[in-house]
Amino acid sequence: MNIEKRTVDPTTHVGHVVDPSRPVLILSEERQGAEQVSRHYHLRGQLLFGIRGVMKLTTESGTWLVPPAQAAWIPPGIPHEVEMTQPVSLRSIYIDPEYAEKLPSNCCVLRVDILLRELIIEAASIGNDYRPETPEARLMMVIVDRLQRIERFPFHLPFATEPRLRRIIDALVADPADTSTLSEWANRVGASERTLGRLFIRHLGLSFGRWRRRLRLLAAMDRLGSGASVTEVAFELGYGSPSAFIAMFRQNLGESPTRLFSTSGKERSDNAGL
Repeated sequence: MNIEKRTVDPTTHVGHVVDPSRPVLILSEERQGAEQVSRHYHLRGQLLFGIRGVMKLTTESGTWLVPPAQAAWIPPGIPHEVEMTQPVSLRSIYIDPEYAEKLPSNCCVLRVDILLRELIIEAASIGNDYRPETPEARLMMVIVDRLQRIERFPFHLPFATEPRLRRIIDALVADPADTSTLSEWANRVGASERTLGRLFIRHLGLSFGRWRRRLRLLAAMDRLGSGASVTEVAFELGYGSPSAFIAMFRQNLGESPTRLFSTSGKERSDNAGL
């Protein structure tokens, strides 16, 4: 797939407007997919919300996959890039630095509930020319307050620069279905199995098994979001059966892949007029 690369102009982008009297600024976009927004940062914090479509957020510390109808939080000043392999109906909320201090200091994926979703949609209809001490300004502050109470999704795949770990990470990212054991990887990279196990915990905060399961979960979300069936994804990622894959998915996300993506489809239909 040919990916079109886009850049962000800090001289004109709303994410670089510092103005505490407007705590929230918003940008609405319809992206056609097959594009990557090259590495950049904003002076404001960004809530990257897709009403439909899957996005991939990457920073120096790892990758986050943003499922349909969910959002990624990016603190002010964090260099990042965003990739979209399919059409995305995007609503980006930019939080002024004065208010972003109350929000997470690290990137994360947030579960957007019905209330926050409706607040974002209403904010998009208001636009960015509202005045302080107005009903519109108060609604924007409700968004800031609500973000402090939103549940996080486990969609972070941490990276590491340690050379032996990096060899394993790069190989598994290229082929998530690889079933090599930690012992087999130890032989390839010139370390003992025990040493590798300790390195995963020390540098990534996850065991090798948990890191690989999370990688497969992210790969599955990407493929499902692109329209692949559950059966196709299960076998592509090395699962012995679709039921084993569904059990892993439900264990990590609390619901089946069919339910998660059918819910997103309903929201796409509900918002077709946006």
